[in-house]
Amino acid sequence: MLQTAGTWAENLIRTHFGDLLAAPESWSAGCTVDLLILVMVVSGISGFLYEELFYLIDLGRLVKRGSTYGPWIPIYMFGGLFILLITCRFRARPWLVFLLGVIISGVLEYATGAVLYEVFHTRLWDYNTEIWNWGNIGGYVCLRSVLLFGLAGVFLIYIVAPLLIRLVAQFSRAAMHTSCCALIGIWLADMGIWKWRH
Repeated sequence: MLQTAGTWAENLIRTHFGDLLAAPESWSAGCTVDLLILVMVVSGISGFLYEELFYLIDLGRLVKRGSTYGPWIPIYMFGGLFILLITCRFRARPWLVFLLGVIISGVLEYATGAVLYEVFHTRLWDYNTEIWNWGNIGGYVCLRSVLLFGLAGVFLIYIVAPLLIRLVAQFSRAAMHTSCCALIGIWLADMGIWKWRH
């Protein structure tokens, strides 16, 4: 099953971003794995920076956001991954990429927030207490967040993913794969240490 998912993702990237590759046939499953890891890391760090800036505006001071020690937030990592995998086939229609980004992020944010609260009695965010929380649903999702995430999805598909694809294609397979494995390993260790200490 994992191999089937890998082949599916490899074909998806090669088909929908092949115009960015000098030699699309050289794009491999390993390239796809590296790309997905980089998308997750860039999305997680971007989400962290966005939240730091937002809470600086909202509260007037910096507040460490996220459930890790590092500068990445897991929900943004998975949101970026889902947006890439689901919307890349619609690259020719930016309005659809935006709309799907809004829907994907809204569903992910609401489902994650609700499960964390209902199952684990934990609330990592609450739009009830924030500025600009129009269209707030249960404190889990609001219009501001999903519209911004829709724009971020457009930025991911048209700017970030093409840059990362070129980056992955330029470096040697061994160097890129080692770097990506190290990045995801650091994130997993960070998550584990945070959970162990909290």
